[in-house]
Amino acid sequence: MSNFMDRFGEIFGMLMSPLWNHPDRMQKLSRFLMSCFVLMMVLGALVWLSQRPVFALKQIQIEPVAGQTLKHINKAIVKRQVYETVQGNFFSVRLEEVKRGFESMPWVRHANVRRVWPNGLIVSIEEQKPFGTWGGSDSHVLINNHGEIFAGRVSEISDDIRLVDFYGPDDASKEVMSLYERSNNWFKPWGAEVVSLALTERYAWHIKLSNGMRVEFGRDEENSDKTLTEERIARLFKYWPQVQEKWANRIDAVDLRYPNGFAVHLASASVKKNDIDGKKSELKQ
Repeated sequence: MSNFMDRFGEIFGMLMSPLWNHPDRMQKLSRFLMSCFVLMMVLGALVWLSQRPVFALKQIQIEPVAGQTLKHINKAIVKRQVYETVQGNFFSVRLEEVKRGFESMPWVRHANVRRVWPNGLIVSIEEQKPFGTWGGSDSHVLINNHGEIFAGRVSEISDDIRLVDFYGPDDASKEVMSLYERSNNWFKPWGAEVVSLALTERYAWHIKLSNGMRVEFGRDEENSDKTLTEERIARLFKYWPQVQEKWANRIDAVDLRYPNGFAVHLASASVKKNDIDGKKSELKQ
């Protein structure tokens, strides 16, 4: 017990004694304070330098991503908007905010921003590639080949670009593009392409081909087994020569919503086929 009290007394006396009575501790404290002072001076100098006018953003270079040219983006207008909205200098500018600002502009799909010493930014832009209209040519909304909709006008697009007309709920653009890709492949044997595709609120859909024919699909095919639609397409192709032999080029629509057959529509009349058993085709006008 006495040893413990003696040790406690030594520690208490050391803590309570003046610091200057311990030269080694004074040296350590002095070095620590000097290090803090030097660090604060360096940080202050860096802050002062970073706020010099030489680091204010003065050069913004806008370039397309590899393999692209900017056809719909006016570089001068974009630069002016950036200079008016970007805050900070070379060190303090927030690149993510600049990126989001560019990507909110019309015709910009993606943007990548990086600093260039001592007062510049380089912005690489992936421009939207219009693939079709969304909601008709007067809607001012376009869709790219990724199934993403964006603001744009048909009048801004070159006449040599053929646009597909798409219709559907705004949250179903990617599904509409998937339907387009599938159906466009189905009708290649006819040498026809899909020029219009519409998806209703009930998710029934139809297409119009480049040969002028309209094809109706039900809503159950997409929601269940996708092979069901392909089977109906195969049935159509199998019996199409018989249909053509009887009505030649008078058919302007085909209805594939029937489980065991299909219906055709003539320009001046309605023709239905109620049953196809895989062996015989009976068409009644």
